[in-house]
Amino acid sequence: MEILIATHNLHKKEEIQQILGTDYIVTSLSDYDLNEEIIEDGKTFEENAFIKAKYCFDKTGKPSVGDDSGLVVEALGGKPGIFSARYAGNHNFKKNIEKVLDEIKDEPNRRAYFITVLCYKDNDGEHYFEGRVYGNLTNEVFGEDGFGYDPIFIPDDYNQTFAEMLPEEKNRISHRSEALKKFLEFLNSKGVVV
Repeated sequence: MEILIATHNLHKKEEIQQILGTDYIVTSLSDYDLNEEIIEDGKTFEENAFIKAKYCFDKTGKPSVGDDSGLVVEALGGKPGIFSARYAGNHNFKKNIEKVLDEIKDEPNRRAYFITVLCYKDNDGEHYFEGRVYGNLTNEVFGEDGFGYDPIFIPDDYNQTFAEMLPEEKNRISHRSEALKKFLEFLNSKGVVV
């Protein structure tokens, strides 16, 4: 079964493919040569996920998944939140990380969570799936792998950042993995099996 993901982000596509496994073919905007910018002007993760899923479905007619993810920092009142990818510079995660670390440098409360909201759109309408992983933020960057805020986030019950973990280990416990597992359960319950 093909699942069209509303992204040009190769890391995200690969991560989703790893999580879903070889029974599914994960395609992206790039595979359909859809290069116009999708304006994410929603006020919530759900609204932004819907905007992306609807765009893909309207353009291709393929069952589509919009994914909106972010880092929610307790001490920052929920920021960067829906602005995670463009908090200090559009998709410049080095600057984004620097900004978050600077804003909480004197803050003893390091609690944060990653959230992913998936919107699946097909002929039957929209369905939403959410995953969260809780943890703490570091004082500096650790690790080379992963993307986004992975180098400063240590999930609960672990002593490494997401960026220090093997991809398989991160993908087993990540927010995106949790949302995708709920999505797969939904597909199976509808009888959409490979």
